[in-house]
Amino acid sequence: MAFGKFLLKRTLQGVLVVWGVVTVLFGLRAITPGDPVNLIVDPAVDQATRDRIREELGLDQPIYVQYADYLQDLLVGDLGYSYQSSRAVSTMVIERVPATLELAIAATIVALVIAIPLGVISGTRRNDPVDYGATSFSLVGISTPNFWLGIMLILLLSVNLDLFPTGRRPVALHDALWMFLTTFYIGDLLTWLHHIILPAVTLGTYFTALITRLTRSGMLDEYGKPYVTATEAKGIPETLVRYKHVLRNTMIPIITVLGLQLGTLIGGAVVTETVFSWPGLGLRLIGAINNLDWPLIQGIIIFVGISYVIINIAVDAIYAKLNPRVLDE
Repeated sequence: MAFGKFLLKRTLQGVLVVWGVVTVLFGLRAITPGDPVNLIVDPAVDQATRDRIREELGLDQPIYVQYADYLQDLLVGDLGYSYQSSRAVSTMVIERVPATLELAIAATIVALVIAIPLGVISGTRRNDPVDYGATSFSLVGISTPNFWLGIMLILLLSVNLDLFPTGRRPVALHDALWMFLTTFYIGDLLTWLHHIILPAVTLGTYFTALITRLTRSGMLDEYGKPYVTATEAKGIPETLVRYKHVLRNTMIPIITVLGLQLGTLIGGAVVTETVFSWPGLGLRLIGAINNLDWPLIQGIIIFVGISYVIINIAVDAIYAKLNPRVLDE
């Protein structure tokens, strides 16, 4: 299969996934009890006013008409207006994206900085105490719930030892970077780093454990292949064999998982953002759910779904370039 055809096929599959998400969300909204008008006006408001608002929102139309109108609005990027704040949902989503992306990327960096070296050492020193330590860490990291780890880190490092703040985001990363680049003032950057360490460690622990395990198993698989023996027989130094040949081949599945997990981190930051009051999409989604603000709930989940699909398509494209045999599968 040609690469263009492969990419088109993946894109069409992604569109179907997004359509499925949109449809399920609309169905949930339709069957959820409660009158959305009560979120917009006081329940004591007269019936005529309530009927007028319902008509303006299109809630007086049959459900299939509402569904068609919603799809039509989505196609032009209109996510509607929040019932509670009356603000455009697209604006409310976009203004929270940077905080969530900062957290997801920071968690990914934490994971890669720890997981790759740990997995390499573990894979090259099998049955060594370091290997046992790495595999134990992987098991604990995968088994530990995010919310529990976050609360424990807050109690230990914030409340008892007073080493880190309990959460919040006093300055955005782009503002801190701009300040540093224009004035060489590093204070804001350090403040941002100080506040994001605990949320990033909490969100990235599972990811770290997963990548450590993948790297270790990949290294063990590669070391059993004839090309490694042949390379070593040529007298090439062990370190060069390990990092230039073995680790490079191990990285292909890790890159795939890395891309998929980045999408998962964006969507899965809900719990971590809530525990640390990190002002991202997850925290806003929890607020919208508590208030049954359906336009905002739909907008955030659709955005996360589209992001996940785009990342998946990008990962598939990269993987197909690295391993052209995928195109024929």
